[in-house]
Amino acid sequence: MDKRKEANMRVKNSITKALFHLMHEKSFSDISISELIRVAGVARVSFYRNYDSKEDVLVTLIEDVLEQFRDTIDWSKTDYYTYGNIYRSFEYLEKYGDFVLDLYRFGYASILLGKLNQFHEDIAGIMPNNSIEKYQLYMYMGALFNTAIMWLQNGTKEDVGDITRMFCEMCGISCME
Repeated sequence: MDKRKEANMRVKNSITKALFHLMHEKSFSDISISELIRVAGVARVSFYRNYDSKEDVLVTLIEDVLEQFRDTIDWSKTDYYTYGNIYRSFEYLEKYGDFVLDLYRFGYASILLGKLNQFHEDIAGIMPNNSIEKYQLYMYMGALFNTAIMWLQNGTKEDVGDITRMFCEMCGISCME
């Protein structure tokens, strides 16, 4: 990676960490851009080069994580809903567990769930709005999301394989890789 991209990644990481740090101290609406960039240790121009608003920090981070996740999916399978892809889903949710739980605690889980739904819609392709497949996708994503939230809140006591097997069994998905 070139030095400019690395520097920009450091700026984005600093802003994201600062935002979550401040969200632990006060409500999102009480955080100003000036305060955010001061805590992040970055220039205002650096903030606006990457983001349009505080909300955009959250959305961009979610989108970046989902794009990284997209690279881990096994596209050779004809069915996206496989044990391996579900395992990777829980693995990623565990990796970003603090972030996911912070979004949940601060009332922004709907942003994350909306982006997850959109991500899965993009993977599934165009479906009519009232198609049964679209409703199945939302049911699947809601179940996965709610399971992950409870699992993360309980400290991920079960390992990723166990939670994946339980989820697959409940959804009628083969537990074979």
